[in-house]
Amino acid sequence: MAIQHDRDFDPAYGECTRLSPSIRRVVAKNPNPFTFTGTGVYLIGSGEVAVIDPGPTLPEHLDAIEAALDTGETIGSILVTHTHTDHTAGVADLVARTGATTYGFGPHGDVPDEHPMENISFDEYFTDDEKAEFKKQWDETPEELRREGPDVDFVPDERVEHGDVISVAGVDVSVVHTPGHTSNHVCFGLDHEGTLFTGDHVMAWATSVISPPDGDLVDYLASLEVLLERDDQRYWPTHGPAVRDPAGYVGSFIEHRRSREAQIVEGLRPGPTTIKDLVPSMYAEVDKRLWRAAANSVYSHLLALLREERATVVDGGEPSVVATWALV
Repeated sequence: MAIQHDRDFDPAYGECTRLSPSIRRVVAKNPNPFTFTGTGVYLIGSGEVAVIDPGPTLPEHLDAIEAALDTGETIGSILVTHTHTDHTAGVADLVARTGATTYGFGPHGDVPDEHPMENISFDEYFTDDEKAEFKKQWDETPEELRREGPDVDFVPDERVEHGDVISVAGVDVSVVHTPGHTSNHVCFGLDHEGTLFTGDHVMAWATSVISPPDGDLVDYLASLEVLLERDDQRYWPTHGPAVRDPAGYVGSFIEHRRSREAQIVEGLRPGPTTIKDLVPSMYAEVDKRLWRAAANSVYSHLLALLREERATVVDGGEPSVVATWALV
């Protein structure tokens, strides 16, 4: 079952779009290969409104969130799906502006001193022109948008758990713990509307990156199965357009991961190899700037195969993104 992504999304940055009587959205101007067109910030309810994933610290973006309020409205709650900076960097500034109470599963999981992605490079696959263009894009990126990655500073005022129902902004919001992309990832449901805010767990424009050690493929697949137990009619991810066929789309995600596993097993069949050798063929159609992240997803698959005793590290070495792997 091939995934049918939807990348038809051209937001008007800073403008408030009414999505339903209970939902508004403001999209931050922080597009990049990981955020697609930028961070979509949702405002739910009325009166004392709740904000989901405030996004970056850009002052003009935070101004736009406040400008989305109707006369007499305030922001009383901030709901956080998970602690990556494209979702949470603006939390502290928005709290300072509004005094809102923050909700989340908990702080980010353990972060190693050296991130696995720092140990692998695909520079030799980029042309000189591509390198120059990407450097130019980076140099022109505002400093506050260069901080993609774990947010280890965020600690919620109120911790939520799977199955909780919190009352904010005049509506009941259900909590669905969906670890995998990160260990503290949650989705928030407006069950009376059949709507689920899925953060980065399920997005219409792309699959999620699973980055060990905090990201875990086994948890991710289990979290997808949890969504299949629900009866949501629409997902609103933090990046890109809505998912309008949740059950079918989630099913295609599960099949996609099985397909990726099969690719890895097939790649190991001729003999021991490395993740760096697997990625270029497995992700040939993907933006090369995402290959390092793809390497982490391949690593997550190999760790799952290691747990199942179907793959191993050559010569008894430690599992890592740069190790040489083989089938058992």
